[in-house]
Amino acid sequence: QVRLVESGGGLVQAGGSLRLSCVASGSIFSIGVMAWYRRAPGKQRELVAGITLDGRTYSADSVKGRFTISRPGPQYTWYLQMDSLRPEDTAVYYCAADKGRPRVWDYDYDYWGQGTQVTVSS
Repeated sequence: QVRLVESGGGLVQAGGSLRLSCVASGSIFSIGVMAWYRRAPGKQRELVAGITLDGRTYSADSVKGRFTISRPGPQYTWYLQMDSLRPEDTAVYYCAADKGRPRVWDYDYDYWGQGTQVTVSS
C-alpha cells in the first residue's frame, strides 16, 4: 500500500504563485508514474500534469507554460510549481501515483492523496 500526503495549497491573488508538494510512503517501489489532478466545483476531475520515474512529463494545455511538475531527486516526492495563477485554477488539487500504463497518462490511478485546496482570487 502507498500513502500520499500533499501540502502547499492556499489562497493567492491572480498572477501569484504556489508550490504543491506530495510525499509518498509505504510500498513506494511499485510507483512508476506520479501526477497532479484537480477538481473544480461543478466540474469533472482533470489531469493537470504527470511525471514518470525516467523523467518524461505531461502537462494539460490549460496549464502549459504556467505549471511545472518536477521530481528533483530519487525520493518519491514530487512538486507542482504553479505560476501566473488564474481564478479558473481554483480547485482541490490531488496528487496521484500508479505503476503506470504505456502511452496513457489520464486514467484511474491506484493511489491518491487527500487533496489540498487552491483558491485564486481575482
